[in-house]
Amino acid sequence: GNVFNKVMFLRGGILVSVVGLLGKIVQPQTFSGPKNSVTTKLFFGIQCTRKMTTSKEIESSFKSLINDNDVVVFSKTTCPFCKKVKQLFKDINAEIFVFELNSHSDEKCAQMQDVLQKMSGQRTVPNVYVKKHHVGGYTDTKQALDDGTLFDMLEGDFKTYDYDYIVIGGGSGGLASSKEAASYGRKVAVCDLVTPSPQGTTWGLGGTCVNVGCIPKKLMHKAAIIGEDIDDAPHYGWTTETKVHSWPDMVENIQNHIRSLNWKYRKSLKDKNVTYFNAYAKFKDKHTLMLYNKSGEFQKEITGQNFLLAMGCRPVYPEFPGAREFCISSDDIFSMTEHPGKTLIVGASYISLETAGFLAGLGIDVTVMVRSILLRGFDQEIAKKIGANLEAHGVKFVNNCVPTSVTRVSEDKLLVVGKSTVEGEPEHKSEYKTVFLAVGREPCTKQIGLEKINVALHEKDGRVIVDNTSKTNVRNVYAIGDIIEEKLQLTPVAIQAGKLLAQRLYGKKNTLFDYMMVPTTVFTPLEYGCVGYAEEAAIATFGQDNVEVYHIHFQPLEWEMSSRNKNQSFAKLICLKKEEERVVGFHYLGPNAGEVTQGFALALKLGAKKDDFNNVIGIHPTCAEIFTSMTITKASGKSPDVENC
Repeated sequence: GNVFNKVMFLRGGILVSVVGLLGKIVQPQTFSGPKNSVTTKLFFGIQCTRKMTTSKEIESSFKSLINDNDVVVFSKTTCPFCKKVKQLFKDINAEIFVFELNSHSDEKCAQMQDVLQKMSGQRTVPNVYVKKHHVGGYTDTKQALDDGTLFDMLEGDFKTYDYDYIVIGGGSGGLASSKEAASYGRKVAVCDLVTPSPQGTTWGLGGTCVNVGCIPKKLMHKAAIIGEDIDDAPHYGWTTETKVHSWPDMVENIQNHIRSLNWKYRKSLKDKNVTYFNAYAKFKDKHTLMLYNKSGEFQKEITGQNFLLAMGCRPVYPEFPGAREFCISSDDIFSMTEHPGKTLIVGASYISLETAGFLAGLGIDVTVMVRSILLRGFDQEIAKKIGANLEAHGVKFVNNCVPTSVTRVSEDKLLVVGKSTVEGEPEHKSEYKTVFLAVGREPCTKQIGLEKINVALHEKDGRVIVDNTSKTNVRNVYAIGDIIEEKLQLTPVAIQAGKLLAQRLYGKKNTLFDYMMVPTTVFTPLEYGCVGYAEEAAIATFGQDNVEVYHIHFQPLEWEMSSRNKNQSFAKLICLKKEEERVVGFHYLGPNAGEVTQGFALALKLGAKKDDFNNVIGIHPTCAEIFTSMTITKASGKSPDVENC
């Protein structure tokens, strides 16, 4: 009968075995090819000695190969997909055993494919088996690689899990990813339980944005804008006798809206067949979670093949007396039914300045305590203009100062003592009804068992380290959103990253998230929208000589009939001289900044140049049209101010 021989060769780190009909048996030998080529090692020996005449004999031989080797690929040397599947295993450094069907006669090859059809339900090649499990063809193998099944098989850890995909965290990114994964027919679960803030505040499904971030912030900002419109109304012929705002009514209406969103999220999970656990999740091992209720009582264990960490961040509470006892944060203010009264806001982030803006717009006495600069990481020319505008709206600033203690002196008064960061300056001491902390946010990566599965975290801030595919150092654990290292902490970013991850895992797609040219808006009274580089960052990255800055103040037509300052609104484009003035920074300060900035983000994403902006016909009269006619550069020394005539 025919004798089968096993040929194993090492190429590029992959040990490949090839079976064919060999005329003789030879001893093991080693040889090297030409200089700089890959050293190849050949092993010749009898794999099995069986007749291959009948289909039964072929089936018996194939089963022997499958039982004796971790990976078997039934292949044809001329098949492009067979070549791709071999490369796939090579890329992950896996040893494979290749049986080339077309090393036999056409008649025998067809007979062997009939046997494969009977064994696996698949007649075509490549036909892949891993640890005795039939995987399928190239597409099936690639999918198994993407979703982690292939690694489970190779490690001998393959089994049936409760869920294909478990998301920890019920924020916008996690929910988007869970529903996307479910749309591909995967069994998906979401685990989410909000730990109360130091003041006891909790909320429903939807994460920070829906409950204590973007949504309530924008609505309170709108309430303040309405107040400004009331002030402008007499200039347009309206008679307004009273201007009274009810904080409790506003909060109640906003919370009613948020509760409706919480319900919609629950319903959408149910509609997508995603299982929801209102539970706190902790890792037991890399495939098992332990679930606890809000009282900390153990409920059950669930298993999953892949996991997504999407827990988000929570406000930082500084280590000074009274911080946790008496201060509130963005976790609390949007559901606080009692009027905040005289308020101190600690911090200079966008959360701080947005809150200061809408509180001042609602007639509240607001002071902002700033340690160093406003809006760190944003364009500093714009940041200073925002600060000046807030002062014009009645916001007071205590600069170069940090709080050292907060104590309660009466039922509605807190004494705040602050220390100057400038040597020799006096301390700040004043009383407030409310102290709001906005000094940063920290990732919710503690106490969920990440140390048990050795997920790598950044030493400084505890954020999760991921690669460009959102994968952590643990192959079946991924992370998106605010908890990952050095990425934009924006809701749309988390949503897009979560969707793309699910598509890569289960949708046979390969698109990666592009973190360049992501637009954002700061909803201060004078709104700020930006895309791309701040001026300082552009100069540091590309060099002063390569950067051209176009800038101009402008006056929105809607404000012409009021008494507003004509040099508040501002536009700036940052261009690269050496690239035909490609626009790498877009900055807009004025009304409806989000609406204006969104469309221009596409232009920057597509690499638009200054001439492209010049050639666009502006819509008149609008604020956005200013970007089609900017001619004043900083280098010219000309004033960008609006002239009175």
